[in-house]
Amino acid sequence: MPHFLELKLTNLLHKCSFKQLKQIHAFIVTTSLDGNIQILSKFLRRSTEFGEMEYPNLIFSQMGGIFCSDITLWNAMIRGYAYNGPFQNCISMYDEMPQRGLKPNNFTYPYVLNSCSELGWYIKGIKVHCQVFKTGFDNVFSVGNSLFNMYVRMADSFEVGVLKRGKFDDARKVFDDMCFKPVELWNRMISEYVGIGDVDCSRQLFDDMSERDVVSWNSMISGYVRVGDVRNARDLFERMPEKNVISWTSMIGAYSGCGDLETARAFFEKMPYRNLVSWNSMISSYTRNRKFEEALDLFVQMQLERVDPDGFTFVSALSACSHLGALEFGRWVHCLIKDWPKLAVIVGTALIEMYAKCGDANKAFTIFIKIGNKDVFCFNVMIRSLAIHGRIEDAIKIFFLMQKRGLKPNDFTLTSALFACSHGGLLEEGRKIFYNMEKHFGISPKLEHFGCMIDLLSRNCQLEEAQALVKEMPFEPDIAIWGALLGGCRVSSDLKLAKRVIEIAGKLNTDESGVYVLWSNMYASVGQWQEASSAREKMEEKNIWKRTGCSSVIHDSCGSDQVEGEP
Repeated sequence: MPHFLELKLTNLLHKCSFKQLKQIHAFIVTTSLDGNIQILSKFLRRSTEFGEMEYPNLIFSQMGGIFCSDITLWNAMIRGYAYNGPFQNCISMYDEMPQRGLKPNNFTYPYVLNSCSELGWYIKGIKVHCQVFKTGFDNVFSVGNSLFNMYVRMADSFEVGVLKRGKFDDARKVFDDMCFKPVELWNRMISEYVGIGDVDCSRQLFDDMSERDVVSWNSMISGYVRVGDVRNARDLFERMPEKNVISWTSMIGAYSGCGDLETARAFFEKMPYRNLVSWNSMISSYTRNRKFEEALDLFVQMQLERVDPDGFTFVSALSACSHLGALEFGRWVHCLIKDWPKLAVIVGTALIEMYAKCGDANKAFTIFIKIGNKDVFCFNVMIRSLAIHGRIEDAIKIFFLMQKRGLKPNDFTLTSALFACSHGGLLEEGRKIFYNMEKHFGISPKLEHFGCMIDLLSRNCQLEEAQALVKEMPFEPDIAIWGALLGGCRVSSDLKLAKRVIEIAGKLNTDESGVYVLWSNMYASVGQWQEASSAREKMEEKNIWKRTGCSSVIHDSCGSDQVEGEP
């Protein structure tokens, strides 16, 4: 009869609710089954599987005598804390076991090691490893697997360097010492080597495998793709006994990564089956390589084949529209995005950038207002867009709003804010932002920040302060700095300083025509035609030519033509 009850209760425990568990507890107590260690351990284990440890802890604390010294009950509690937390309690119970005369076993160690990993208590984990080695449980797969995972996580906690590699070597030693290594573990080891860029070691493991699955092949191919070794990636791909969509998509990434979009597209077209990741990989490859029209053509094909895009697809398509100035196409893409405010903020930011670059700053601003959880990048794009469109006051308001929201400006934010001040003539605001960068934001001014500030001073006839800043900056001035100073010379009609600036800028190894054109125009504006002509001759001597303006007509899928002009 007791055996029948034990079997019946075991079956009930597997599928009971928490309320039913309490009823089973009452039945166990009233029928004096609480003296049966097998039933009690199964009940305690099941009580830890509801996500909370308060009830199991209450049951365990009420046990006395021999039960408090039973290893199965302790393992049940240790397992519960390892799954539900707090992880410290799992390790505390492990440390208390010797005081109770209990010896940890192969069921104890995996949970303790996992808890050490979760807490980042790697020194403690190494001490546990010593105990594992002394007791011989390192030959048990579950224990060895937990040790392997701990050393991998320990290695991941270090930046790239000697320490990281040293800890990863510890993981490899555990792997080598394991008696049983399923293919999944081999794949994990290969993947970890790929992750640190050690393709040679990953290939050695791959060649040593007695059995491989499609994951093994894909991991090795991705390793070669990661380091740009297209030849070996292609060789493995051709030898694969079975290819899946990941294999084909990896080859698209391999060829697009080295700029061979023709071969990447050929792989894309040959795929027996394409998923969303495949489409995204090909479209984003075109966008990264500035083949924006091809990216949009493929996006249209994707719609024709009724493949639903996701956030990554929309970002790539909107980026292509931004670079082409294809406003109507961008509006069509916008219409395809269902409930975009709930998508990642990156999609909303891509919409802002598209509308702003295509000339519709009002629509960009409307979208910005609608986005809920705006990040720093989103604010940066909006500040820059407003500044470019001449809405300087709005740009500065957004800059201060960002700080009120508790977001910390980064380098790009401050460059955009200074750019806005420069183009809006906000001299005092620009000074405050620039000279308080380090104090308020912990950011030391970089070359681009100096460039914006010198441009702001130069535009406002503060040439002496601008020159002093050029001398004080801890960087060698580039052509943009001298161009900003030269622009100030034009505003102030300071031909003497302009000539000196040109002499210095002329020594730079650059093919920038703007400085010479500006110099020529300055002399022409005051009627000094010989000097103006001399500046043009200098350009010819250096084989520098001003790029001619051009326009392109974009025909989009909505049936409208748009002219994009380039000054």
